[in-house]
Amino acid sequence: MLFKDIIGQEAIKKQLFASVERGRIPHAQLFVAPKGAGALPLAIAYAQYILCQNKQGENEHGNHACNLKFKNLAHPDLHFAFPVTTTPKVKKNPTSDLFLTEWREFIAANPYGDELSWFSHLGVENKQGLLGVDEAEAIVKKLSLKAYEGGFKIMIIWMAERMNASAANKLLKLIEEPPSNTILLLICENEEQIINTILSRCQKITLNKLSENAIVEALIQRENLDELEARKIAHEADGNWNKAIQISRHTTKDQQFEEWFITWIRTAFKAKGNASVIRDLVTWSEGIAGAGREVQKSFLNYCIQFFRQALLLNYKAEELVFLAPKSPNFDLRKFAPFVHGGNIMQIYDELNDAMYHIERNGNAKIILLDLSIKLTRLLHQKEAVLK
Repeated sequence: MLFKDIIGQEAIKKQLFASVERGRIPHAQLFVAPKGAGALPLAIAYAQYILCQNKQGENEHGNHACNLKFKNLAHPDLHFAFPVTTTPKVKKNPTSDLFLTEWREFIAANPYGDELSWFSHLGVENKQGLLGVDEAEAIVKKLSLKAYEGGFKIMIIWMAERMNASAANKLLKLIEEPPSNTILLLICENEEQIINTILSRCQKITLNKLSENAIVEALIQRENLDELEARKIAHEADGNWNKAIQISRHTTKDQQFEEWFITWIRTAFKAKGNASVIRDLVTWSEGIAGAGREVQKSFLNYCIQFFRQALLLNYKAEELVFLAPKSPNFDLRKFAPFVHGGNIMQIYDELNDAMYHIERNGNAKIILLDLSIKLTRLLHQKEAVLK
């Protein structure tokens, strides 16, 4: 993967070029990026630039055979670690090496894919992934060996926040004092979930959301869309190339999430002062609980985005509103006044708490029902009037 294949992120590309050209490549780097910003393909392009001794940002004057190996992600000195779980194929002690074929297929199809896309590719949406102690031991073992081709060896750890405590502690010494010519590129969406001892040992590189213009240009070139349609999709994608692709190909889960959300909101409104409607909230909670934990987390993230868009609309920041619900008889403008400064922080806190407990394998039915009952109260909460 070449730097020219990466959408936007020009300032970061220049920073990475310079580190190689000056011969001052940090041995441990942490790429922090929102969903769909391109941290994984950028890290792969960076690794290719280093290992293939490419020049001018691409493969001019580089090692042609090396670049061919990278085309199939089959370079012997490029290693990957990523969240895995048990599947019908791998019933115990899963590690990334057991899923390399599926991983290469996944990146070839969608290098900007997120964690839910990865587990959908594996057919295990109902499970959560992990970078466990078996993975950490495999990483240490691989990086203790000499580079196959005599230069650098590079380990890309995708979704590094999925490391459990045992794995993180096992990697501490490796990250602090790696073998010679070893580079670790960690990628995460939420750095707050990574232990401080690892954060302090990495040079952080922060990627921003993709600009709307960068997505428009990429949609026109790669998806053959006209500019009007591309701009509409780019606005709705909100800096996430993976979401832009899903919208353009009609494969996004947002329509399902929207239906769940609107059913939930309408039921919550009815529930105040009407105990019989609680049964409907129980039914709703049971339905979402059966969707699998990765889907549940993605849905709760969608809810946060929906509430944020309603808040922006309520406070007249219409130029920042990209959400356009497609469900009949639902008007975002009529819903927006119920989301305001008096309840938005509590709503965010409750949604984030629900995600936290779901990630830790809490009972999803109970978590979602508890969230629903709290939402019933919060939506009817009045905004304080300043005197």
